[in-house]
Amino acid sequence: MALAFLGSLPGVAAAEQPVWLCKPGMQPNPCSTSLKTTLISPSGERLGVKDPKRRKPPKVDCFYVYPTVSDQQTPNANLQIDPEERSIALYQAARYSQYCRVFAPMYRQITLKALFDGQPITDHMRWTAYKSAADAWQTYLRDYNHGRGVVLIGHSQGTFVLRQLITKRIDPNPSLRRRLISALLLGGNVTVKHGRSLGGDFEHVRACGSPEQLHCVIAFSTFNAPVPSDAVFGRTSEPGLRVLCTNPAALGGGSAKLRSVYPTEPFAPGTTIGAATSLVGLPATTATTPWVEATAYRGECSSAGGANVLQLTDLPGAPHLRAIPDATWGVHLADANIALGNLSTLVGNQAARYLSAPRYGG
Repeated sequence: MALAFLGSLPGVAAAEQPVWLCKPGMQPNPCSTSLKTTLISPSGERLGVKDPKRRKPPKVDCFYVYPTVSDQQTPNANLQIDPEERSIALYQAARYSQYCRVFAPMYRQITLKALFDGQPITDHMRWTAYKSAADAWQTYLRDYNHGRGVVLIGHSQGTFVLRQLITKRIDPNPSLRRRLISALLLGGNVTVKHGRSLGGDFEHVRACGSPEQLHCVIAFSTFNAPVPSDAVFGRTSEPGLRVLCTNPAALGGGSAKLRSVYPTEPFAPGTTIGAATSLVGLPATTATTPWVEATAYRGECSSAGGANVLQLTDLPGAPHLRAIPDATWGVHLADANIALGNLSTLVGNQAARYLSAPRYGG
C-alpha cells in the first residue's frame, strides 16, 4: 500500500534472524508449486493447457518482498507466517520459480489495521518494517547469494521497502549493481527525473528500456479509467520528478497485450485481502490446473492528466476490473498478476542474458 518509506530513523537494534516464507528446500514452500496452466479466453473459455518446465538447477535468485496483507492487530506485524502471507507468495512470487531460486522473508510490515485506522503512520513504524526486510537481505547476501545474480520483486509496501533498500545498499555499490539482474518494483511510485530514466530514487539503476537491458528497473501501477487528481499511485509532488511507468509487454513503449496469470486457489479465505481480491473481477474459470493464463487486456503507459500509469484496455469479452478500495487506487490489487506472464518471461530472458555475459554481469 502507498506509504512514504524513503524516510528513516537512526537504528542501533541488532539484526534479527530472518524467518523465511520461501526459501529453497524448505517445506511447506508456497513459492514452489506445479506450474501447470490452463489457457483461457478473455471471457473464461478453456483454450488448452501448458506445463512450463523449471530451469534446473536455477543459476540465479529472486528476492521477494510482499505487499501489505497482514491482518494482525498491531501497528507492525510480527514474523509469524499467517495464511495471507502464504497466499500472497503463491499469487505474486511462485511463478518466478521457473527461472530462479525464490527467497521471501517475513518482515515486520505495517499492517492493514495501521494503514486504514485513520492514525498517522510514524517514522518508527516505517523504520521497523524496512529494517526487518533489510536484515533478511543481509542474511541472504551472507549465507545464500555466493555471488549469484538476483532479481528483486516487490509490490506496494514491498516496493517501498525495496526502493529504500536499493537506494541505501545497492545503488551506491558497484559490485551489488552488477549482481542486480533487474528489479520489478510494482505499485510503489518509483521516481525518475523528467525526460530521463533515472535520477529520482536511484542515481545509477535506471529504467529498463528494452528486453535486452540488465541492471534496471521495471515499475508501473495499473488503472483502467482516468486517474483521479488525488490518486494514490502515478503522481508525485516532488519537483522535477515523475513516477516511472515501464510497460512489461513493450519496454520500448507503445501498447501491447498483457498475459495475466493467477492461481486457481482462492486467496486466503476469511482474510481482508482475500475478500478484496475476490472483488477485483479477474476472468472467471473452472480450470482444475494450479494456474490460469488469459490474454484479456492491453496495456500502455500513459501520462494523461499528469499521472504516469499503465492504462488497461479491455479486450472483447474481458471483464472490466474494479478499483478496490476506490478509484484513487486504480486496479492496484491486480498489479502483480495482470502481466505476470510477460514479467516472468522477461525475467527468464534477462537471467539467460546475464548468465551468458562474460563472467556474468551483462
